[in-house]
Amino acid sequence: MKNNEVAICGSRRHLETESVAKRSAFRTLLMYAFHFEVWLFAVKSIRDTQCGFKLFSRESARKIFSQMHVERWAFDVELLYIAEKLNIPIFEVDVNWQEIPGSKLDPFTASFQMGIDILAIWMRYLFGIWKIQYKTQ
Repeated sequence: MKNNEVAICGSRRHLETESVAKRSAFRTLLMYAFHFEVWLFAVKSIRDTQCGFKLFSRESARKIFSQMHVERWAFDVELLYIAEKLNIPIFEVDVNWQEIPGSKLDPFTASFQMGIDILAIWMRYLFGIWKIQYKTQ
């Protein structure tokens, strides 16, 4: 790792207690199950992988984005998985966040698809279908 490699992720985890109180029990259960699956199969150092606020040094972005495969909702998980494997320091920074009602996303379907995608990411790297290049030109 070079000194100019870094990734910064916005995090809503400081709002977790408040958001759990506002969500249905089903959505809260899905959230905790998703966090556990991400931790178990992919990213250990970040709690809020799905927050849209991410910032990378130029060197980190080149190394990470050039190796990505996933183009759906779980791309954040693969992005951070690669960063961890490359030993790029990842920092979480609290951000203010307000959910806007009226999402057209079905939480069950989206959670199920994300779960499948995370398992697919893990298996493809585990079995060498996808490889991480640790040395770049």
